[in-house]
Amino acid sequence: MVELTGVLGVAMVALGMVLTPGPNMIYLVSRSITQGRRAGVVSLGGVAVGFLVYLLATNLGLSVVFIAVPELYIAVKLAGAAYLAYLAWTALRPGGVSVFAPQDMPHDSPRKLFTMGLMTNLLNPKIAIMYLSLIPQFINLESGHVLFQGFVLGSVQIVVALTINLSIVLAAGSIAIFLARRPGWLKVQRYMMGTALALLAVSVALDTSMPASSS
Repeated sequence: MVELTGVLGVAMVALGMVLTPGPNMIYLVSRSITQGRRAGVVSLGGVAVGFLVYLLATNLGLSVVFIAVPELYIAVKLAGAAYLAYLAWTALRPGGVSVFAPQDMPHDSPRKLFTMGLMTNLLNPKIAIMYLSLIPQFINLESGHVLFQGFVLGSVQIVVALTINLSIVLAAGSIAIFLARRPGWLKVQRYMMGTALALLAVSVALDTSMPASSS
């Protein structure tokens, strides 16, 4: 059986992670603004499949690989931290552009939108850390059915993430118009996002935890 405390814990972690600006949010917002809500929804479909890949891989033994080769896990985390630091710099550097600022971008086909959404999520260090380090901590080994618990708790994360991301996709255009009429707010939003990404990069780089075993 899956304990209610575990479900609520994962839901809270998932909510905190999805509300923290990261690669998924940046990609979904940019596509929704430049190409419309439909493009954002198609991109979100790719993100959803990325979540499923992590769900399957983690519960079927990927965490065991990182436990056996901790250097590989550390390398993945440091690479993720470096990527987040790069995103933070692009937002904070002089002349940086807010994710909600309209930009001229080529309109991509649905297949490319889906693929980009998938790859953005698969390469998202936030999601890797969540599935390899955070969610396994809410599995109660004494309750048994560890694999079942892993799939249920992972599904909770997916539902929370997709619900929030869909809301962001549908509201991105309105938010962009609101901020475009208030240049000062657009600048504040850019600095807030850049700062959040920088703090997350530092947190990831300094984190010394290892993935919990699900066996």
